[in-house]
Amino acid sequence: QVQLQESGPGLVKPSQTLSLSCTVSGDSITSDYYYWSWIRQPPGKGLEWLGHIAWSGTTYYSPSLKSRTSISRDTSQNQFTLHLSSVTPEDTGVYYCARDQYYCPSSGCYRGVDYWGQGTQVTVSS
Repeated sequence: QVQLQESGPGLVKPSQTLSLSCTVSGDSITSDYYYWSWIRQPPGKGLEWLGHIAWSGTTYYSPSLKSRTSISRDTSQNQFTLHLSSVTPEDTGVYYCARDQYYCPSSGCYRGVDYWGQGTQVTVSS
């Protein structure tokens, strides 16, 4: 059973950098063909994908947040970390880490999450 656990501050001041870590058990973050993602949900809104780090170490970010987002990993700790700079109150929400992969039925390929962390509330406020 794969488990993901987010950790980090619950309160961040505007203009600071938010850093959240996700510790993974039950699988290696270098396992082939898996993507390790960060997803958030602002209050009253839908889920927003922020970016991922792939099994290979390649990263990809949401174009709307690319200038403020980076994701790194520590393979010795089996952990990956989100850094979101210059935060504002609009960055408030529940942040999730997740594992996702491609599924390819006969109708075509798509990507989906198979494991989620429990989520962690982040509030940006002075």
